[in-house]
Amino acid sequence: MPYYTADQPRWERNGKILADILCALLLAVFSIVFFGWLGGLVAFAVVEACLLAIDWVVPSKGDAAGVVR
Repeated sequence: MPYYTADQPRWERNGKILADILCALLLAVFSIVFFGWLGGLVAFAVVEACLLAIDWVVPSKGDAAGVVR
């Protein structure tokens, strides 16, 4: 799934980046509070890797049918 589409204005793209940064900080804080420093950083890395993998796997409207990346 593309992060930006051609029809998005600049303010919408900047808002997506800001929201992603704030959500990542919130996830990092929660994981450190619940699992401690070492476990929290490992948990945060695992969750972020999974979220990025999902973004990579989900097809976009521009992809042809049956496309495998």
